[in-house]
Amino acid sequence: MSQTSLKQKKKNETGTRHSKESLEAEKRRDSEKTGIRLSTQGSQELSLPKTDSRGYVGRNEWSRTSRSPSTRAPSVDEPRSRNTSIKLPNSSTTSRTSSTSPSQHDSPPPLSGQPSLQPTTPPQAPRSLDSRPTTPPEPDPGSKRSSKIQENPEAWAHSIAREIRESRDSSLRDYPRTPPTEWKPYSQRRVLYPTSMQLDPDCLSQQQQAEDNDKDAYWASMRTPNDKTSNFSRPRLPKPKHAITIAVSSRALFNMVDGRKIYEEEGLEKYMEYQLNNENVVLTPGPAFRFVKALQHVNARLRDLYPDEQDLFDIVLMTNNHAQVGVRLINSVNHYGLLIDRFCLTGGKSPIGYLKAYLTNLYLSADSENVQEAIQEGIASATMYDGAKDMSYCDTQLRVAFDGDAALFSDESEHITKEHGLDNCFQHETLFENKLLAQAPLKSFLEELGRLQKKFYAKDERLLCPIRTYLVTAKSAASSGARVLKTLRRWGLEIDEALFLAGAPKGPILVKIRPHIFFDDHMFHIEGAQKLGTITSHVPYGFNQKFNT
Repeated sequence: MSQTSLKQKKKNETGTRHSKESLEAEKRRDSEKTGIRLSTQGSQELSLPKTDSRGYVGRNEWSRTSRSPSTRAPSVDEPRSRNTSIKLPNSSTTSRTSSTSPSQHDSPPPLSGQPSLQPTTPPQAPRSLDSRPTTPPEPDPGSKRSSKIQENPEAWAHSIAREIRESRDSSLRDYPRTPPTEWKPYSQRRVLYPTSMQLDPDCLSQQQQAEDNDKDAYWASMRTPNDKTSNFSRPRLPKPKHAITIAVSSRALFNMVDGRKIYEEEGLEKYMEYQLNNENVVLTPGPAFRFVKALQHVNARLRDLYPDEQDLFDIVLMTNNHAQVGVRLINSVNHYGLLIDRFCLTGGKSPIGYLKAYLTNLYLSADSENVQEAIQEGIASATMYDGAKDMSYCDTQLRVAFDGDAALFSDESEHITKEHGLDNCFQHETLFENKLLAQAPLKSFLEELGRLQKKFYAKDERLLCPIRTYLVTAKSAASSGARVLKTLRRWGLEIDEALFLAGAPKGPILVKIRPHIFFDDHMFHIEGAQKLGTITSHVPYGFNQKFNT
């Protein structure tokens, strides 16, 4: 035999052996992939995937095939309600389905030694071609992807899903994130981005430049009226450590007689109900109302002379009313234009404990018990009484009148008069003319008034000073006048007017003065001045309190 024929024979044997091995491997894979075989007419058998009891192809069999037409890997967690099974046709229609299914059409015939099996499900009517889901194509036996699918389909599905997510995330634009430590306020960030006014004018169109000019003209026209009305804006509050704090109760600032009557007769719940139902009804002014208005006028004058002044009057509304009543108080304060921003609503508890916390210099209330408690705490206090008659008051000048004994000075002379008579009192005052009198609760408030007066004097405003103080005493000038004036001088205080009445009634003098407030320790003088229309304040301090009824 020639060498050429030997080579040809070896080649044929090698090809035959490879073809048989590939055929057997393909049949083995098909037998592993398909659990049962369905026999058709004649001796030919058709291999089909495993089915469940209803004749549907299981999801695991679908996942062993190639990827779906949407190129999305099937997820193992995907719900079974969407295309998770394929309905098998009956034996009468296998010839038609075999022509439409790629997997069935390409599958090789079964080996002659294997028995044919019939499906356990009863024959069913064939579905229409449009309603049946398409069978995915068979994987290439020689590809690496098909071998991975057969070995571990779930791992393959997860890897495909991970690849899709990574490709989708990489396609998104990666914006740089500024760490919190590098955050900047708007005033610093806006410097990095120039506005239209900072750009080159050549780059702006004529229309945009015209719009910018119109905006500038508009804001310039608005700036002029705003400058004229700037004085009507709400002024800034002074700092408490520099301010002269005047605490005023709600019953002293406003007339709340009707509500007080309901509280005393019907109780707290009816009182709160009354206040809530009338919270939009503005309260009428009380005895301290005109005094507060005069304090605000002094503040305005001080701000005109000293724009950055902090030594100002600061009014605090101090009341034991419930917080729900505060709405009516706020509405009334805003209605009259009072500059009161600090409120203290204690809900039935005594507000005296908060006076020192608010650094109070003077406390005015309509409750004599609260005033007495504040006096014991060392805070200048007085009980307010409104005048029985209407009286006009000066709106451009704060007028404050003081009694001498037990208001500014100690009640030393009162003790001597009651124990040793009036003649011995005169001799005592003459003998101790150069000895200073001890101070009384209102002396500290007079010092604050004198300190503010000196600010006006420094600006040559003595004659136009908006604060004027009065000393109205029943003492005799001949016997006690010298000691009183020397004591004030040693204290560094000035009284604008000193009136020694030598026992005469104070009411007519106070009508002439028309003070916004008058402090006295005798209820006899308080009642006499009140009848004539003067707003009075009783100071419960000294020897005479045991005789006041």
